Amino acid sequence: MGEKVVAGQFDLSDRQRYREKLRSCLTGLERLLAEKRFDRPKNLMGLEIELNLAGADGMPKMLNAQVLERIASRDFQTELAMFNLEVNIAPHRLGGRVFDRLDEELRTSLSYADRKAGEVDAGIVMIGILPTLDRDDLVSSNLSDVDRYALLNDQIVAARGEDFTLDIDGVERLSCTSKSIAPEAACTSVQLHLQVTPERFASVWNAAQAVAAAQIAVGANSPFLFGRELWRESRPPLFTQSTDTRPPELQAQGVRPRTWFGERWVTSAFDLFEENLRYYPALLPICDDEDPLEVLDRGGVPSLAELVLHNGTVYRWNRPVYGIADGVPHLRVENRVLPAGPTVTDVIANAAFYYGVVRALAEDSRPVWSRLPFEAAAANFDAACRYGIDARLTWPRRGRLGGLGEVDAVTLVRDELLPLAEAGLDAWGIEPADRDLYLGVIEERCRRRVNGATWQAATFHRALDLGLSREEALAATTRRYRELTRQGDPVHSWPVGLPEPVPTG
Repeated sequence: MGEKVVAGQFDLSDRQRYREKLRSCLTGLERLLAEKRFDRPKNLMGLEIELNLAGADGMPKMLNAQVLERIASRDFQTELAMFNLEVNIAPHRLGGRVFDRLDEELRTSLSYADRKAGEVDAGIVMIGILPTLDRDDLVSSNLSDVDRYALLNDQIVAARGEDFTLDIDGVERLSCTSKSIAPEAACTSVQLHLQVTPERFASVWNAAQAVAAAQIAVGANSPFLFGRELWRESRPPLFTQSTDTRPPELQAQGVRPRTWFGERWVTSAFDLFEENLRYYPALLPICDDEDPLEVLDRGGVPSLAELVLHNGTVYRWNRPVYGIADGVPHLRVENRVLPAGPTVTDVIANAAFYYGVVRALAEDSRPVWSRLPFEAAAANFDAACRYGIDARLTWPRRGRLGGLGEVDAVTLVRDELLPLAEAGLDAWGIEPADRDLYLGVIEERCRRRVNGATWQAATFHRALDLGLSREEALAATTRRYRELTRQGDPVHSWPVGLPEPVPTG
């Protein structure tokens, strides 16, 4: 989002001009769609993972600039706070042994980054929320030293006009305030990209929305924040609240948050970009010199810079993306649902499940979104975040009678979604060995009712039973988590608890 953004002040004319440019961009997008200018299908997928830096004691390390300098690779970039990094894997064509290749690339990249981080006494931790983060870690002075983050923070704080309220009621309750968006940096996720044609966009996006709850249920990995045990996947409520530009009065009026699940199934990518303009004021009203309609009149391809920047400040869990590659525009669905980790195998298994089930659902002759009310999909997402692998979800019944029923998430995944994912991966041309290996990881999580969140919580409570304080137990859990992540076996096989009693004091 806005790699070239430079901090500065905006006046009223900036915002007015930006709104006009956004409308021109939206018209330009509409023309590109009508003229069928978009790229042909290439079955391309992409992967980004946000990471944490922590010391040997399990505590966060504010050293991303030093670590990035040592990594010296464009595959690794800054993220919001100084304890964050992001790794980007180049696009791959879905098919063959692509998941094994991704597994090898990720292991190589993360191992290298971990070694380089070790030169400054830090290490990579791939997890949804680092359990040892404290409120004092998530303050504006620990934001990465990059203009666009400072500017985004200033604009969101100004739009809200008061402190942010964090109030998450889970296993325990967290209630506190923040003067900046820094708590957002606690949320480290995996982003899965899928390039689609305009004709397929709506089906893929709707399918991704429908299956988001199942993704969270089997992949939850963020049960702790600021020393409290909250939801099994606490990132969504935390992200929503830490980016909320609405004071309580606007919330009471039903004004939409900037982080949201959505409110309807769509018929086109245009629907989502149009909603962005209709509902959300600009946070970064930075105008490009390009006139997108003039570019189109000349037969060129406009960058739609304002549309792209504005879209980057609306935090949908499944986000539309407009991009240009080799001079040709394309559309992607960016799936932002999943937490990072626990292991590379788990990340690739989550990706295989997603790409398989979305393909199958998007091509179903009776689409699930024609039978599942959008409100039920949103409620499923909330339930999965709250309860993880123990969630119960609403889903269309199979058979002639149809209707809706309530089902355990693990039963839904194991009995209905995994067979669909298998069929979807076959349709992508994935080798059976890859398909069976990675979908087998999801099946084992369901069979054992284990994911990263259940392991973290169980190990934390075992540590408390050993007599450790909460802080010591969280640090010991983090150290053990990092050790098992490095060993690489998927989380469903991890032994619960610490390897040996840890002395207190």
